[in-house]
Amino acid sequence: MTELIGTIEAIWRYPIKSTGGERLQHAHVGTRGLAGDRLFAVRDAEGRLGSGKNTRRFRRMPGLLHLRSRYPDGPAGRPELLDPHGAAVPDPDAYLRHYLGRDDVGLAREETVSHFDQLPLSVLTTATLDWVRAAVPGVPVDERRFRPNLVVRTPPGTRPFTEDDWLGHTARIGDTLRVQFIRSSERCAMTNEAQQDLPHSPLILRAIAQSHDTRLDALATVATPGPVNTGDALHLT
Repeated sequence: MTELIGTIEAIWRYPIKSTGGERLQHAHVGTRGLAGDRLFAVRDAEGRLGSGKNTRRFRRMPGLLHLRSRYPDGPAGRPELLDPHGAAVPDPDAYLRHYLGRDDVGLAREETVSHFDQLPLSVLTTATLDWVRAAVPGVPVDERRFRPNLVVRTPPGTRPFTEDDWLGHTARIGDTLRVQFIRSSERCAMTNEAQQDLPHSPLILRAIAQSHDTRLDALATVATPGPVNTGDALHLT
C-alpha cells in the first residue's frame, strides 16, 4: 500500500559545492544522486573543500554562496562559475584565487573522497519551509538557505517536519525513481549565511535548534535510479 505525500515542486543541483545552484525542470538521479550534483568543489592545497564551516574535510571560505554554478552543456561537461552579478567567469581558478584572496585554491572534480556532507539526496517539504518562515517573521526565507535537491509540495494542513515520518521508508517518485529515506540533516551556521538576495540572519538556525534539535529535511539514498520531473508524484511505501 502506498501513500501520496506530495508532488515535486522544485529540483536543485549544485554543480560546484557550496556555491548557489541551478533550478531544473527535470534531471536524472543515479546512485550518486542528481547527475552532476556537487561533482566539483573548490579545493585548497591541503585537499580541504571550500565550505561554510571548518572540519577535517572542509575549510570555511566566506563568499562562496554569493557565487553560482551551472552546467551550460549538461552534467557531462565542466560547470560554469558565475560571479555575484550572474556573469560567467572565463577562468574559474584565477577568479577564485582573486575573489577568495588565496593563491592555493582551484576547482577540483570529485575523486575517491565524496563531496557530499552526508547522503546524496536531500528532500524538503513546503510544510517545513512555511514553518521556518512563520518562525522568523521579517527574515527572507526560501529553500536556497537549506540547499535541498528536491522540494516537495505537500497538501494543505500537512504538519511541519513531516519528513521525520518518512525516515526508514522508501518512496517512489514518478514512474521509476525510488529512494530510501535514512535520516535528517543536522544544520549548521551555513543556513544563516547571506547569499545573493538573502541577508545574513542568526534567527534561522536558532529557531530550528530550539524547535527541532537543528534537524531539517530528509536525507536519502537511491534504491532505483531514474528521472525526476517537476510535478512528479511522491508516494511513500
